[in-house]
Amino acid sequence: MTAVAVTGIGAIAPNGQGTEEYWKSTVEGRSAINPITRFDASGYPSKLAGEVTFDAAAHLSSRLIPATDHVTRLSLAAADWALEDAAALPSELPDFSTGVITASSAGGFELGQRELENLWSKGPKYVSVYQSYAWFYAVNSGQISIRHGMRGPSGVVVSDQAGGLDAIAQSRRQIRKGTKLIISGGVDGSLCPWGWVAQMTDPRMSSSDDPDGAYLPFDARAAGHVAGEGGALLVMEDMESARERGARVYGEIAGYGATTDPKPGSGREPGLRRALTIALQDAEVSPDEVDVVFADAAAVPELDRIEVDAINAVFGAGRVPVTAPKTMTGRPAAGTAALDVAAALLAMRDGVIPPTVNVSRAPGYAIDLVTGEARSATVRTAVVLARGHGGFNSAVVVRAAR
Repeated sequence: MTAVAVTGIGAIAPNGQGTEEYWKSTVEGRSAINPITRFDASGYPSKLAGEVTFDAAAHLSSRLIPATDHVTRLSLAAADWALEDAAALPSELPDFSTGVITASSAGGFELGQRELENLWSKGPKYVSVYQSYAWFYAVNSGQISIRHGMRGPSGVVVSDQAGGLDAIAQSRRQIRKGTKLIISGGVDGSLCPWGWVAQMTDPRMSSSDDPDGAYLPFDARAAGHVAGEGGALLVMEDMESARERGARVYGEIAGYGATTDPKPGSGREPGLRRALTIALQDAEVSPDEVDVVFADAAAVPELDRIEVDAINAVFGAGRVPVTAPKTMTGRPAAGTAALDVAAALLAMRDGVIPPTVNVSRAPGYAIDLVTGEARSATVRTAVVLARGHGGFNSAVVVRAAR
């Protein structure tokens, strides 16, 4: 089976713009969860988020900026950085041999709000808000494709916070079918009044006003997550092609599993453990070969319990280090898991597991949670877990290149 390599990373997060800046902040445990500044959130129950303050003019042309919204600009920058990191030029590859497959979930609200304002001022015959919002799902991948002339397989996966892993898995399938190079992952978020109201329909959002105490997965004080924005885009290639061109290889996307939860009240086991087992089997990796798990980290006691039970059922209680660096950034919707994949690859490169900040593990959760500060460790194989609203479960195994 064709091995699929990651040769470039473009990370953009509240605690760092660019891969190395993000990673340095993450290893050092620097949180960027703060009161929202993008709009006046004083009248909303939730007032904290992980914001990305981005100077679009420094990265994009003056022609492109008015035609895009904030999240699309973040995506374009992340794609540029990933390709630069990979030293890859799509224009040098055969036509239709490169593509873009990303994930989206919360993005589009800013664009939609802009259209709502137009609708309010001009009347309904001028603007279709619903069409513009649905259309946004294709904007990010389409803009990246146009910018870099990538005319091969393209698409957008929508499975909420599991989407970043699902997009990476779809890209692996396409590369195994013969596509040379794909930009994949997810950059997402929605920090505008309309998007904020929509996100707060989810009762799993924290309403704490304390930046250090609002997002505490696996903690006795856990009371929901904090929203964020950003994510990561990866350059994925056929391993053999990457080696032939002398590319630096971060690692291999070795395994993937996805399930959906059973109907509530059915009494059946949630699907996360099975997704994890499928991913390990797909990678032909045994549980004792895994060096770290990047947890979904819902910060909802019931969901945290489900995740701990799944991890312990597969690896044994406290047998594998677990971390959730998203406690520093908040959860950027479909960008969440892609950012964790980037962190897993960087953990392999540098031999360090980033911490889960502000958390004191609850005694009832028998896991080896990395808290306080980063932990030095040899990381050859990592697992990233993600769950999306609606019962989506995904797991990806990332392995050092063989």
